[in-house]
Amino acid sequence: MSYVRIWVHVVFSTRNHEQYLSAELRARLIEHININCRNKDIFLDSIGGWSEHLHLLISLGREQNIAKVMMLIKGESAHWQNLIRGKFYWQDDYYAISVSESQVANVRTYIEGQEAHHKAVPFTKELETLEKITRKFG
Repeated sequence: MSYVRIWVHVVFSTRNHEQYLSAELRARLIEHININCRNKDIFLDSIGGWSEHLHLLISLGREQNIAKVMMLIKGESAHWQNLIRGKFYWQDDYYAISVSESQVANVRTYIEGQEAHHKAVPFTKELETLEKITRKFG
């Protein structure tokens, strides 16, 4: 039997970075995404976010790729949001970066601390940091 462990840290935002995700709605959305991932055999280790974005730590299975997994997560959750609240869209793009096994615990802690983190650091500043990392290693 094959063994595959490919960790990916993913960040995606609401369209135009609209601050749509209140604390209550974000909690419901996170619960919904967790259930959806379990139902689709997507190993979602951690999820957290703020008013306009989510961070996920995912381990891809041997027949999964990031594009398909993101389509399943973003597409289904946007559909669910539209059913409960009306028009809702995720940004088309997402940020995904591989995570070394030795850094999984650090990424998990970072994701779980998103609410506290974004009380001090706006998402726009975080986007700038992600863009710098991408340019440096891209």
